[in-house]
Amino acid sequence: MIHNVLEAGCDEAGRGPLAGSVFAAAVILDPERIADVPEFEWLNDSKQLTDRQRSVLRPVIEREAVAWAVAEVTAEEIDERNILQCSILGMQRALDQLSVRPQHILVDGNKWKPYVPEGEILEIPADTVVHGDATYMSIAAASVLAKTYRDDYMMRLHEKYPQYGWDSNKGYPTAAHYAALKKYGPTPYHRMTFNLKLNDNK
Repeated sequence: MIHNVLEAGCDEAGRGPLAGSVFAAAVILDPERIADVPEFEWLNDSKQLTDRQRSVLRPVIEREAVAWAVAEVTAEEIDERNILQCSILGMQRALDQLSVRPQHILVDGNKWKPYVPEGEILEIPADTVVHGDATYMSIAAASVLAKTYRDDYMMRLHEKYPQYGWDSNKGYPTAAHYAALKKYGPTPYHRMTFNLKLNDNK
């Protein structure tokens, strides 16, 4: 917390994959409430944590947060709008779902659009923070929730389309994923505006 107000940290997961939704989270933490929770000592950018650390942290964050929410933006919406706009849209959808309205917003990255809650006329002040998920605990907590919820979602999709290896690559561009695309073609969950290399003969 940097403004001594109710502050929501926001982050997303899944900007780079060729397939699947982007997930975003918003988390409000009370520094005093979490000060004595040992698991929060691990809290960091979710990409710097192990799967086990993320799986342990998720229920702790959900239990100890003042409020939290996770939102999804589909591959179809990404194709319609573009991934940057959908990353912001996802974070704002998560903010919409919070049970407590924040007074200030911290956003991982350097892009944002004014956020005016439904029924309000004034936007909530926000700061963008490059590498914010490694700097502010609320953003790091949002990073963990967005990452774990997206990973769970990709595991469910893997059960429907095991040939793409989404249990391991989570939809990201890998040699095996590209090879499967050439062999089987895209699924309804692929982002058709991304470079799927369907016509790449190399």
